[in-house]
Parts: sequence; C-alpha cells; structure tokens
Amino acid sequence: MSEKIIHAIQDDYSDDYSWCYGCGRLNKDGLKLRTGWEGENTITYYTPKPEHTAIPGFVYGGIIGSLIDCHGTGSAALALHRKNGHEPGEGLEPPRFVTASLHVDYIKPTPQEVPLKAIGTVEEIHPKKWKIQIEVHADNHCTAKGEVIAVVMPKTFDNK
Repeated sequence: MSEKIIHAIQDDYSDDYSWCYGCGRLNKDGLKLRTGWEGENTITYYTPKPEHTAIPGFVYGGIIGSLIDCHGTGSAALALHRKNGHEPGEGLEPPRFVTASLHVDYIKPTPQEVPLKAIGTVEEIHPKKWKIQIEVHADNHCTAKGEVIAVVMPKTFDNK
C-alpha cells in the first residue's frame, strides 16, 4: 500500500493545536497521523513501528485505538470543514474536534510491519457532534472496527 494523502486536515491545524500524540504534526514522538478524503469516505494510512508490538508479529491494540481515535476526530473536522464550503489546503483553519466517545472492536490480530488503512464513514448527528464509523485494514483484511463520537472542541480548551 503506497497511497499517500497529499494534503491532510491536520496540515491546516494551528500550531497551538498540533501537539496530539496521534495526529499532531509538531509532536516529535507522536504518530503524525494524517486524514484526507477518498471519495465520500475519509482515509488515514499508517505503518506501525517495531516499538508498537504487542506480541512479536502483531500490533499493540493501543496503537489501533489511537489510529481510530485520531482518524475519527480528523474525519469530523474534514466533514464540517467541507460542510462550511472548504477543503484542506485552502489556507483556512478547520474546526477542531475532541473525542466524546471511542469504541473499538478488534476483529483479528493486526500484523506488524504492514501498512494500515483506516476508512471512515461520517454522519452528522448534531451541528457540533459527529459520528464516525471506522474500519482498519491490513493487507485488505479488516482487523478492527470502531466508532468515534466527536464534538467541536469547547472554547474552554483554548489555551491562548
């Protein structure tokens, strides 16, 4: 899987909000997950590192949970940004979301050193609340499914 996201929603987050362990581009120790569109679905690609091992040959479930979590909030940001008439790369800061609920089902062990693809389907359930259904695929096999309820980041999170 050599696909790559040209311009992800996370590329447009302000520096103040780019420190997330999962998707923060400024977190030197983070995963640096990037979310974009593929048709009407959202996608994130990630290849786990050797230190993300649970049992030799398989990925630690917390990494899969982080992938689903950040893919969900990034997907919600993409959807609301598009609803507002914008796309990543237009120079406008997108809305930021936080996770209200995260549910993960591990379908089968996720192999190590295999590129992963998270695919999201987004549903608006309230102007400030979105539900994202996510599947994680390794070698074209679904290894995990998740659901994220994402809410627009409250003003109380503003550290400015």
